[in-house]
Amino acid sequence: MINIGIVGTGFMAVAHLKAYQKLPQARIAAIANPSGRGLDGDFSRVAGNVGDQNPVRLDMSQVKAFRRIEDLLADPDIHAVDICTPTHTHLDLCLAALAAGKHVLVEKPIARSSVEAQRIALAAEEAALKGVFLMPALCIRFWPEYAWVRQAIVSGVYGKVLDARFRRVAQAPGWGHQHFLKGDASGGGLFDLHIHDTDFVVHCFGQPAAVTSAGYSKVSGAVDHVVTLYRYPGGPVVSAEGSWAMTEGFGFNMAFTVNFERATVDFDLARGADALRLFAAGQSPATLKPDGGDGYVGELRHFLDAITHRRTPSLVTPEDAVTSLRVAEAEEKSVLTGETVALT
Repeated sequence: MINIGIVGTGFMAVAHLKAYQKLPQARIAAIANPSGRGLDGDFSRVAGNVGDQNPVRLDMSQVKAFRRIEDLLADPDIHAVDICTPTHTHLDLCLAALAAGKHVLVEKPIARSSVEAQRIALAAEEAALKGVFLMPALCIRFWPEYAWVRQAIVSGVYGKVLDARFRRVAQAPGWGHQHFLKGDASGGGLFDLHIHDTDFVVHCFGQPAAVTSAGYSKVSGAVDHVVTLYRYPGGPVVSAEGSWAMTEGFGFNMAFTVNFERATVDFDLARGADALRLFAAGQSPATLKPDGGDGYVGELRHFLDAITHRRTPSLVTPEDAVTSLRVAEAEEKSVLTGETVALT
């Protein structure tokens, strides 16, 4: 049994709590929040943009509560720390947790800048030599529909990709306004939401040679709406749209369309049970239902398996998170300058 200490008590912490409850090898042993919010274990009013909205209430007779994160890190009963705090706190928390010998799962983006992310990656590399692992929580890599389409891309089962379009758009987050809507701290919609698709593009096609982006700020003072063309010499044509700028009431949607030589795959969360559709040459259109549950469960299962088998997580690494941040920074620069930005 792996004892988990969760740092932060907002939406992402609740999403992870629900996922851990579906994984028998995990035990929620502690929660921590310097403000004291949520330390009674009642998360019934915490909600977000994806996943089930069932209320969560922890039996705090079985879970330790800390206001000082240092005390959680000093607890020898805690094996792994799940960091679900505001982005600008990640650097110090990751370094402290690794120094304390705790395995670390850290929410995206792994840090506020690629420079900070590289510091975390270097610390994680040193910790791994001692059998202590850090994994960025880039859950879209584990979302069944996204994992399915990536496999189709890398296997070439439908021929090469001609173009791919990704979309992740939402109204401004209604949970944790104090953090999310301060662009200097959160990075706005580009870094906090759109980075999922930036990371998935790199996961599927590698780092682009350059990006051409346009966008604007609406709620955070940073880039809240972005449309990016990822430049891959010789193809494919790859683009993504990310937004926190939708009007209140819009909610959240994620979607993609990948056009292969011999098939088109279309995913739209709004279609519910018919979300993933395959249109393959010579075949009738089909609705696909990949196995795996939601991406949070798959992500945390991979993290726990790595700890159990004492091997570095392989499906997403700290260096992957660094690369995604570097591409996102190039997108931000392209928005602000109106120019195409090359990546080295």
